[in-house]
Amino acid sequence: MTVLGPLPEPEVLVKKVKSKGHGGHHGGAWKVAYADFVTAMMAFFLLMWLLGATNEDQRKGIADYFAPTVMQSDRSGGSNGILNGRSLEDPDGIAPHTRRAGINPVAPFQTANGARSPAKSDDGQLRKVESEIRKRMQRDPGLKEMQKQIRFKHVPEGLRIELIDNSDYSMFKPGTSDLDPRARQLLRVVTEAIDGLPQKLAIRGHTDSLPFPSGASNNWILSAARAEATRAQLSAAGIPNARFSRLEGVADTEPQIARDPYDPRNRRMSITLLNG
Repeated sequence: MTVLGPLPEPEVLVKKVKSKGHGGHHGGAWKVAYADFVTAMMAFFLLMWLLGATNEDQRKGIADYFAPTVMQSDRSGGSNGILNGRSLEDPDGIAPHTRRAGINPVAPFQTANGARSPAKSDDGQLRKVESEIRKRMQRDPGLKEMQKQIRFKHVPEGLRIELIDNSDYSMFKPGTSDLDPRARQLLRVVTEAIDGLPQKLAIRGHTDSLPFPSGASNNWILSAARAEATRAQLSAAGIPNARFSRLEGVADTEPQIARDPYDPRNRRMSITLLNG
């Protein structure tokens, strides 16, 4: 009988398996994505608030502030290209001069009759003048009832402010260039609204077609005298003389109510803030 010795111990193999389960750490990528989402929502609601809380001129100012103003080199000696500062476009191989990219001032265009149309910047400023005069008249009890005496008209030359007579009120004593006290007060309000602006002023006097009882004067003389009286009042209220561009008296040649040249509304003074 053969006696066998002890059996050899079996070899144990250990296989390491890397777990691919979902129980490990997920990382912070979702936090970054969530933060981006929250930031975008905040920016969206801020934009909505700005659109609701600002007017057209303010929104344009904000847009201009964020307009791109990247400086591009037009003729500098720096290496702003792959040829170490040399330009393929220039025969001398020097990089172009510096020029401003983005929004550039746009020259005002001409209308069909050759008159200059207002630039956007001028137009926005002139609309603020109109708004300011209306607000001041609303706050003043003595002028509130005179709102029908003033009219604003945006013309190719600029902003025309017309002070108009009617059957119940006249800015001047009949047949004279003596301003009524309320007309002087209204001109002071106009002065406060336009004081400090760069625009020059053109003043034009208009009359109706009623003739003078005697040949001592005429509507040409009267309209010019009233234009000068208006200029003098604006000057006394603080407008520098250098801002007055021209003074005109056109008598009854440009009636507002053409069908009735004797209508008192044809008597008016025009103060025009000229563009540029």
